[in-house]
Parts: sequence; structure tokens; C-alpha cells
Amino acid sequence: MLIVDAVCDGVVAMLIEVLYVDGCPNHGPFLAHLGELLERAGVSAPVRARRVGDDQTAQAERFLGSPTLRINGRDVDPAAAGRGDFGLQCRVYATAEGLFGSPPDEWVLAALRAAAG
Repeated sequence: MLIVDAVCDGVVAMLIEVLYVDGCPNHGPFLAHLGELLERAGVSAPVRARRVGDDQTAQAERFLGSPTLRINGRDVDPAAAGRGDFGLQCRVYATAEGLFGSPPDEWVLAALRAAAG
């Protein structure tokens, strides 16, 4: 999927999406925490939460599980592009510190900084 940044009054608008499935215990707390991360990064942009409701959509969206954070269409997980395990599932993020139910703050902040230019 190609997403082109919108420009309003010389400012590039950032597209921030959280994809999730019903029943995932991690997407609600992650959404709340994402607000804190946006504030830390100095980013003032709306967050679009999108429910993935069926396997066909999961495959078409290349959905790796709930919650998935994409900024300007790019998954914040540096290893996401090489994965193919798409489907309706809760997502586990593998980091050097262990497994987590949401992306590490460092990944989110790095993706926000990169998107902000």
C-alpha cells in the first residue's frame, strides 16, 4: 500500500494508524500509551484506530496482529517487512529484552522521528 503524505500550509501531515482485532487485550492500553509517546515526540497528529474483522482483510492489509502501529503506512517494527504471518491474531513483539504485547517505545519514537523528517 502506498500512502502519500498530505501537505497543509507547508506542514506534512502524518498518518498514524493502529490496526487491531476484537478481543485483543493489548490494543486499548497501547492506544492510551501511544498518546504519551506522541507527546514525548512532539507530534500532534490524530490516531486512526482500524479494526481488522476478517482473514481476507488481514491478508490484504498484511496485518501481523493486534496491535499493529503504522506511521505513513510503515510498520514500526523494523523486521515487519520480512514477515508473512498475516492473520487475525494478537501480536507479540520480539525484542532484545523479551516478548511484549505492543511495540517498544524506542521503535515508536524512532518511527515518529523518521516520519517527522
